[in-house]
Amino acid sequence: MMTLNQLSLYPDCLDQWFSAEQQHNYVSQLIGTGDRRLGLTRCRAEYFVRLWAYLWLKQQCDRQETIQPPLTHLNLPNGFIPCTHREAAAVFYGQKERGSDRAAGMMLDILVALGLIEKQFDGNTICIKVNAPPKLAESQTETTEVQFQVDAFDPRNDATLVAHFLARNYDWMNAENCHLIARRLRKWAKQYPAGMRVLRRCDLDHPIGFYSFYPVASESEKNFFLPPRQSLHLNSEQEADPFGVAVPGDEDCTSVFVRSWTIDAPYFQVPQITQVLQDCQHVLKRMREEFPNISDLYGLIIHPSMAQVAEALGFQKTAQDSVLGIYWVYQAIDRFLALDLPQVLSDFTF
Repeated sequence: MMTLNQLSLYPDCLDQWFSAEQQHNYVSQLIGTGDRRLGLTRCRAEYFVRLWAYLWLKQQCDRQETIQPPLTHLNLPNGFIPCTHREAAAVFYGQKERGSDRAAGMMLDILVALGLIEKQFDGNTICIKVNAPPKLAESQTETTEVQFQVDAFDPRNDATLVAHFLARNYDWMNAENCHLIARRLRKWAKQYPAGMRVLRRCDLDHPIGFYSFYPVASESEKNFFLPPRQSLHLNSEQEADPFGVAVPGDEDCTSVFVRSWTIDAPYFQVPQITQVLQDCQHVLKRMREEFPNISDLYGLIIHPSMAQVAEALGFQKTAQDSVLGIYWVYQAIDRFLALDLPQVLSDFTF
């Protein structure tokens, strides 16, 4: 049995708990998955697998669970686990000539950028959450046993949690303004709350997905034909919102802006994607009761995973930003509402 007294021993001795052969199997699967991420080298995959094993062992240790080495498979640790740069260095480099704590911290940042882990600072130490690809996670508790529901965004209770996983979409822009995102989400909720929805885990009631449909005032529609960077707002330092909201009953409102559409990485799978998109269809039908002439659905593609979803749904690229590489996509609302989503998504792997 591994006890808390042994906690400081096994970062250096991880191979005794999870053999090099098993680590190699996981690395090979990770490198060989169809959704291989740009920038994921074998070395980085090895570091990720070792970190995953260590964090799961540490959580079991904290819970005083009995563990018999050697491990034959890895389960996903639940939530965020404290992990200092010194621990990470011991995990990454093991019995080899060690790299520095600073080098380990840089590697953690790389794994965050690859979407394999999430990182938060709790005021005392760094905390890490593992986002293993579903194909590699032996435990399917997160996606098969847990039930999900889509309901209204609650600005009092949801804004901070949603802001954290939305901020990760902007990592490539070197921006982590969770407080700014949360504040703007609450502002949007005052403008048009009916268009803001969340996907929740029923057991925890936590939001793990979010989208916002924003009816656009006619004078703001020109933004859809301008460079996309001029319309960034959720994570922008600019206070002025480039888009005005239409007032219910406005017959001049013809466009709906998908201001955000995200499912947190561990849950980004076809069943959850389908569930959220079906809710999108219901919300658009209700919006037509308030805005009878809406016909155009626009989105701004910032994250590569959203590009896959947009392509599957038949959205067309209309304008790309030559500076940032982000781009506008368009779909007629009539065509979106006519989609048989389970059929459309049946052949896609995200």
